Amino acid sequence: MYMKKLAPAALSALLMGSVVIPVASANEQKDEVAIPQIQIDPVHIFNQTHGTVEDIRVGNDITYYTVKDGEKINVLEITKDTPVYDNTGKKVELKEGDKVEAYTFANKPQKYIYPPQFNPEIVIVDSKEVGFVEVDYFFEDLTNTYDILKLNIGKETELLNAKGEKVTSKDLAEKHLAVFYTASTKSIPAQTTPSKVIVLDDNSKSSLNPVDEEINKIIATDFYMVEETTMVPLRSISEKLGFKVESKGKTVILTKGNGSYTITRGDKTIGYNKSLRTLSVAPTLKDTKTYVPVEFIEEFLK
Repeated sequence: MYMKKLAPAALSALLMGSVVIPVASANEQKDEVAIPQIQIDPVHIFNQTHGTVEDIRVGNDITYYTVKDGEKINVLEITKDTPVYDNTGKKVELKEGDKVEAYTFANKPQKYIYPPQFNPEIVIVDSKEVGFVEVDYFFEDLTNTYDILKLNIGKETELLNAKGEKVTSKDLAEKHLAVFYTASTKSIPAQTTPSKVIVLDDNSKSSLNPVDEEINKIIATDFYMVEETTMVPLRSISEKLGFKVESKGKTVILTKGNGSYTITRGDKTIGYNKSLRTLSVAPTLKDTKTYVPVEFIEEFLK
């Protein structure tokens, strides 16, 4: 979408939908027609998750990082494709104790789950070294949404997309960018020649597949909390994912293809073929149904 800047007073919230506002310059000819222009409220472009990494759980394809900021708890879903950089623009791996800021497109489909889980577009780790990061939408002239920062791309500026592939300066206009820099002018807007710019591919229009949507609906209407862990019904979700479910007393056996899980109520240890895995909370019986931590669904069944 072609986008132009408007004064902050004319900003419209992304989550409320785009609003078309006619704007005309003071010296505009009477016979000219004002061009509709659209602006995204920068506050609603990204969900920003920040805090300290206090727990790490490794799944099959996703690693789950629990991030705490005071009493607020969020979980970051990080895959091998998630860009993770420190504030100087160096690519790093997340570890326990890291102070992070994660940016997720605000209109990306959200899971019905507690604590909230985010699949971020980029994660920034505080390295304590000198370096600033601006993650925002940048217009045709490479200024961001509130005219706070303007980019001057230099010969040494490294330009990448979210996959780490090289792009050109022409690919930066009217895009969501992560900008790394060390100094800026005191002008309005401030100007900088960044050391690195990453184009964040906008996947916000993508949607969950139908099975995941059905599972999210189950979780949203049938769950309860144990020790800050979301407990969800095992049978209904497993069957949606194509597993055969057999109950034998306190034990439930899930089979699909060559894979088999053995879950016992009251026991945190589960069996997978000939190996053992451990859950954070033991499966329980409630209203004649077996409930398991949602991590079991996310990390093992999907």
